Amino acid sequence: MTSSAPFGEWTSPIDALIVAQGGMSARGTLSDLAVDGSNVYWITLRPAEDGRYVITRLAPHAEPEDITPPGFNVRTLVHEYGGGSFFVQNDVVFFSNLSDQRVYRQEIGIPPQPISPEPEIPRGHRHADGCVTPDGRFVFIVRERHQSGGDVINEIVRLDARGQGQPEVVASGHDFFASPRVNHDGQQIAWLAWDHPQMPWDGTELWTAAIDADGQLVSSKRLAGGPEESILQPEWSPDARLHFVSDRTGWWNLYRWVSGQPEPLAPMEAEFGSPAWAFGRSHYDFLSDGRIFVAYGQKGLDHLGLIEPGSGQVTHIPSEFTAINPAHVRTDGAQLVWFIASSPSKAQSVIRYDVQAETFQTLAESVKRTFPEGYVSQPEPIEYPTSGGDTAFALYYPPANPEFEGPEGGLPPLIVHSHGGPTSAAPAQFHLETLYWTSRGFGLVDVNYRGSTGYGRTYRDRLKGFWGIVDIDDCLNAARYLASHGRIDPDRKAISGGSAGGYVTLCALTFHDVFEAGASYYGVADAEALVIDTHKFESRYFDSLIGPYPEAQALYRERSPIHFTEKLSAPLIVFQGLEDKIVPPNQSEAIVAALDRQNVPYAYLAFEGEQHGFRKQTTIVRSLEAELSFYGKVFGFTPAGDLPPIEIHNLE
Repeated sequence: MTSSAPFGEWTSPIDALIVAQGGMSARGTLSDLAVDGSNVYWITLRPAEDGRYVITRLAPHAEPEDITPPGFNVRTLVHEYGGGSFFVQNDVVFFSNLSDQRVYRQEIGIPPQPISPEPEIPRGHRHADGCVTPDGRFVFIVRERHQSGGDVINEIVRLDARGQGQPEVVASGHDFFASPRVNHDGQQIAWLAWDHPQMPWDGTELWTAAIDADGQLVSSKRLAGGPEESILQPEWSPDARLHFVSDRTGWWNLYRWVSGQPEPLAPMEAEFGSPAWAFGRSHYDFLSDGRIFVAYGQKGLDHLGLIEPGSGQVTHIPSEFTAINPAHVRTDGAQLVWFIASSPSKAQSVIRYDVQAETFQTLAESVKRTFPEGYVSQPEPIEYPTSGGDTAFALYYPPANPEFEGPEGGLPPLIVHSHGGPTSAAPAQFHLETLYWTSRGFGLVDVNYRGSTGYGRTYRDRLKGFWGIVDIDDCLNAARYLASHGRIDPDRKAISGGSAGGYVTLCALTFHDVFEAGASYYGVADAEALVIDTHKFESRYFDSLIGPYPEAQALYRERSPIHFTEKLSAPLIVFQGLEDKIVPPNQSEAIVAALDRQNVPYAYLAFEGEQHGFRKQTTIVRSLEAELSFYGKVFGFTPAGDLPPIEIHNLE
C-alpha cells in the first residue's frame, strides 16, 4: 500500500550514513585488485576510520581479512589522484603509505618495513604503479619527486626489494611516466611516457628496454604512440608478447606487438580503456589457453568478453554487470578471473568468474545491506539533441520508493548531475548517493556530456577548446529534454557536481537561467587561478580545454564564473575540503564571497582534513544532509527525518 506525499518528503531507509559507509563517490570503496597465486588482494576504503585505505586479502576457503596494520593508510599522492598503491608477489605486499609516501614491504604477519629512503621534504618522494621482478630482487616504480622551489620531477626508479641501497633512476626525461611492467622472465620491461601539454588520454608513448643482470635498463626504444595517439596498459602475455591498448582508430582497442608492428586483436567501435586519472587500471588479462579476458564499454555500458588471438573478434560473456568500475581485471594465469563490477541493482563487488564453468561468484561487496527492489531506481539511457546539431547522452533515474507516490498531477524535482574530470564518464552502476535522492522523490539525470569517455575519441575531443560551453549546454539540454517530456517539475531543477562537475554547476548558474538551485563540491570558480595554482599533472590540461596560458588569458576570464557574479542569482550550496591541492579552497572561498556581496542565498561548508573528493564518514553524512536540507528550503518542502540545521545566508 503506497501513500501519497510531496516529492522530496518521502521517508527512505537509505540514509546519509548508509551512503557514507558505501563510499559517496562513484568509485565506491573497492579498488586496486591484485591476484597472487591462489590469493586475491584489493584496497578497501574505510570511511569510518577517517577515510583510511587498507589492503584486504582473501585466501581460499577463508573470509576476507584486512592485512594493513593500524597506523598505515595505503594511498599514494602521485598525480594527486593516486591509484596503483600496492602490488604483490609471493605473498609479499609492497605499498605506498599516505603519511610519508614511502614504499613499504610487508610479509604477512610481520610489521611493514620501508624500502625507500626518507626524503628531505616530507612526502617529497611519492611512489605509484610498481612491479617486482620475477626473482624478487628489484622493484620498478613511478616516482614523483617534489623539490624545494616547487619543481616536480617524474621518473621511473629501481628499488632494492629489501630496502638495501639507494633508488636508481632508470627512465627519465619526460614529464610523466606510468605502467612499468616486467615480462615473465625478467629480461624486458615496458612503460608509458608523455609530455606537457598532453594528458594521457591525448597522447602517450610506449617504450621498452632490456634488463641486464644488475637490473640496469639497456637498449631503450620507443615502439609506438605520440601526441595524437593515447596508449594505455602495456602488459606481457605468457609467451612474452607485448600487448597494449591504443586509440589510433578513434577507439581504445587492444593490440599486440608482432614483427615490429601493432596487430589489432578485435577491431570494433568499443572502448577497451578508460582515462588514466589514476594508476593501475586494467581492462584485460591472459588465460593459460592463450585467450584474453576483456572488459570493454559501448554506449555507456560495460561488457565482458573473451578474445582468441587470431579470431579478430570478441566473444561476449553474458552477465548482469554494466560497470566494470574501477577497471581492475586480473586472472590466475589459468581459468579464473577476478574483477570489480556493479550494475544498477548490484553494489560494487569483487567478482570471481570461472571461465570453464561460466559461473560468477561474489567475494566481497561495498555495501553489506540490501534494500527491497522497489527502492532501486533503474536508469533509463537517453539520447537528446543539444547545441551544434549534436546528440548528448545521459542516464535518467526516476523517483523510486515502494511506500510512496507523488501527489496527483505533481512532478518530481530534478537534480542534474555532471561528473568530474571533465574527461571521465558517468557509469551505469549501483550508486547509493543516487538512491539517496531518488528514494526521497527526486529525479536525477547523470549526464555524459560531450567530452565524456566511452563514446570514442571524436566525442571525447568535442570538449577541446569548448570547456565551459558544450558541457554546460548538454546539462542544460538534459533538463530541458526531461521537462519537455513531462518527466520532472520545470520549476524545481537543481544542478550538482564535484570538481569539473562543480565548475559546470557554477557556469550553469552564472551564464544561464535554467536552474533554480545548485550544489558545488570543490568546484572551479576561476579557471585562470586554477591554471596558475594547480598541480603538475593538470597544469597544462587546460591548454586543450580552453587554450594555452597566458596567450588565452582573456578566454580564461570569459569562462570563469567568478568574473560574472553579478549574473549569479540562483541559490547555491558550496562544499570544500580544506586540504584540497587540486582545486584549492580559495576557489570556493572566492565564489562564496561574491555570493555574499550579491546578496544571493548560499550555504558554505568547509571540512578540515578533506582533500579532493570526500572520504570521511562524518563529512559525507554532513554534506548529503546539508544538500537535502538546502533543497528543502529553496524548493519549499520539508524533508523527512531530523536533519541538522544549516545556515543559509541571504535567504528571506
